[in-house]
Amino acid sequence: MSDKKFKLGLIPRIVIAIVLGIIIGRYLPHGFTRIFITFSSIFGNFLGFIIPLLIIGFVTAGIADLGSGAGKLLGVTVGVAYVFTSISGFFAFFVGKALLGKIITSKATDIITGAEVSLKPFFTVEIPPITEVTTALFLAFLLGLGISATKSETLKKMSFEFQSIISKTINAIIIPLLPVHILGIFADMSASGEAFTILSVFWKVFILVIICHLLILVFQFTVGTAISKKNLLYCLRSQVPGYLTALGTQSSAATIPVNLECSEKMGISKGIRDFVIPLCATTHMSGSAITLTLCAMSVMMLHGSAIEFSAFSGFIAMLGISIVAAPGVPGGAVMAALGVLKIFLGFDESMISLMIALYIAQDSFGTAANVSGDQAVAMIVDTFKSKLT
Repeated sequence: MSDKKFKLGLIPRIVIAIVLGIIIGRYLPHGFTRIFITFSSIFGNFLGFIIPLLIIGFVTAGIADLGSGAGKLLGVTVGVAYVFTSISGFFAFFVGKALLGKIITSKATDIITGAEVSLKPFFTVEIPPITEVTTALFLAFLLGLGISATKSETLKKMSFEFQSIISKTINAIIIPLLPVHILGIFADMSASGEAFTILSVFWKVFILVIICHLLILVFQFTVGTAISKKNLLYCLRSQVPGYLTALGTQSSAATIPVNLECSEKMGISKGIRDFVIPLCATTHMSGSAITLTLCAMSVMMLHGSAIEFSAFSGFIAMLGISIVAAPGVPGGAVMAALGVLKIFLGFDESMISLMIALYIAQDSFGTAANVSGDQAVAMIVDTFKSKLT
């Protein structure tokens, strides 16, 4: 008899939370519903408190860590990864501008903006953040670049230890309690008549997200194989095990061993694949950029906010930097992007909470697109390695 305990994954728990939230908000007394809304209010305030700390912890350590290594090889790898991530974000934006208006109709927007007033929590606990999100972002850049320039091992160690504290907070508090928070959000939306409209929209958005993932992968592999003179179909076929592993594990780090085997099949040299694949697991986020962009546009359209290219240009440009070394947990990229959502797109706490739920629901597909695109980066770097070393 096996001693292993059955453990329900995060995505099933979120799905259960959404269903329970809809049932509670629709059929149970408002007094009972407000218990969960009170919890969500407190948790949302805590989330607002942790966002600046998360930015400082992860962005500082990520930039500091990238500052050491193999010189030009490191710079070109990170540069190509950033370009691919940015292209993916802009691709998603233009797809969203062309198609989301057909998915998110004015009727759906009217239902959300004209919904009944949300239920109030029994009480609130204010947890003011220690600094503004913008200040935290610039402080993280200053510290990360400063540590890299001065090569201060003491500060670098401190940045990684602080990152570890924030990571443990995410793993021990935020992720376990997130389903309860989402239950409260959907209970509130169900009581005010919003929940079914949101769900009827977002399953279509998810399909669009996955199609965009696959299209951008074909584009990246086309560029990679054209530069490296490899066979496109063979390389795509060789990557299938890596894609499926990422789909199952939801972890870029856990997929690295399989991804290295895929690289070997594609004929990427050992030194390059051993360097690029682990590095890109935290620096190349094309799948996440697509999902974050399309989900952000959808949330904004549902709330009647204008979709402006200027705002999304800044959002996408900063996204490739802010999600470097994102927390290695399901939904890590959206956690790392919370500050950028607030700064550039003006997301409030309710929009951020909905964004987290929507992102995590498809996180495995974004991870699979991220790690698969790493191979295209490796092909390009491998082609020019003689000039980089």
